[in-house]
Amino acid sequence: MPDVFAPQAPPRYEIEDDDLLINIPAPPEKYSGAYLTETYKVNMGPQHPSTHGVLRLELTMDGEVVLSIRPHIGYLHRCFEKHAENLPYAGIVPYTDRMDYLAGLSQNMSFAVAVERLMGIKVPERVEYIRVIICELQRIASHLVAFGTYGLDMGAFTPFLWAFRDREMILDLFEWLTGARLLYDYIWVGGLARDLPEGWVAKTREFLDYFEPKINDFNDLLTYNHIFITRTANVGVLPPEVAISYGVTGPNLRGSGVDWDLRRDDPYSIYDRFKWNVALGKGRFGPLGSCWDRYWVRIEEMAESVKICRQALDGLPEGDVHETIPRKARPPKGDVYGRTESPRGELGYYIISDGSDIPLRCKARSPCFTAISSINAVVQHAKKPMLIADVVATVASYDIVLGEVDR
Repeated sequence: MPDVFAPQAPPRYEIEDDDLLINIPAPPEKYSGAYLTETYKVNMGPQHPSTHGVLRLELTMDGEVVLSIRPHIGYLHRCFEKHAENLPYAGIVPYTDRMDYLAGLSQNMSFAVAVERLMGIKVPERVEYIRVIICELQRIASHLVAFGTYGLDMGAFTPFLWAFRDREMILDLFEWLTGARLLYDYIWVGGLARDLPEGWVAKTREFLDYFEPKINDFNDLLTYNHIFITRTANVGVLPPEVAISYGVTGPNLRGSGVDWDLRRDDPYSIYDRFKWNVALGKGRFGPLGSCWDRYWVRIEEMAESVKICRQALDGLPEGDVHETIPRKARPPKGDVYGRTESPRGELGYYIISDGSDIPLRCKARSPCFTAISSINAVVQHAKKPMLIADVVATVASYDIVLGEVDR
């Protein structure tokens, strides 16, 4: 008896047309018996635009239903940690920008905090205030990219244009301050590359006054759009216990309702001096921890960053931003772990010093890596079948940057 499960090549016949031989499948015979189904694999990426970089997702499918997702990373390996073991501490700072190229100042900040803690450096008050201001502006700029590209992935083009229109204003401020629009090398170990230029504070206040009402426009345009809610509010649900078990942090963790923010719960710099609220997902339009909740946290965080920036600008003291920058950073023997709240979550640097001006080991903890690691758990905990369109919505809601995933 023939094996009906063995793969069979379809019968073919030939048509001769103007001396061109064309092979086409023969017409199917009448179907008999029960239909046989089997799973198959689909590669989504690494060139797919909705994977937000060179990420390859190996989808196991049953028809149109996604059964599991296996992420493949390493296509954008930055070699950061190996570079860091061959460079002086001051020379590592420009390399941190290039991991999360949408939040370079936050990368600078985290590395500087770790090295300063290792060396016992206390930076001037003016440096701390300026760092908070620019890091919160960086958070807004990063979340604007998340907002705009998420709308684009869901089929709405206008949010992308609005987001980049406002982000350009922040980049203008950064260019005025640092000379660059993407990779800044501005926050140095012990201080800053340069002080604020004359008129910068007034221009920043002007931007904050302009931008704060725009958040309501974003909500009217996309957040409360019925189609957008339908596409995101019951999709990609990450339960809080699963998020914690995978080490997910930042907006992705707070989107699952977990009230944890390093700026408040493990304060660094001078964040404990400001009044602001931690944005949390609440399952407003569906299960807690959905794509909509993660998106909502980022929208709310932009409003909270505006509050922090205003308070920091009001309290900005005078001082020298260079006085505590060491001529040559040479920490004592030992190790340290410094962490900050980047736009994507807990960004940490574990540094081992052998007493020289080059770290013996520098390990970066990426919030994007832990986030993308949890994506298969989202599929397994889904209450309804997940389709490829839902995979797009879920990956986009994580707001990952592949340069930081691969490091």
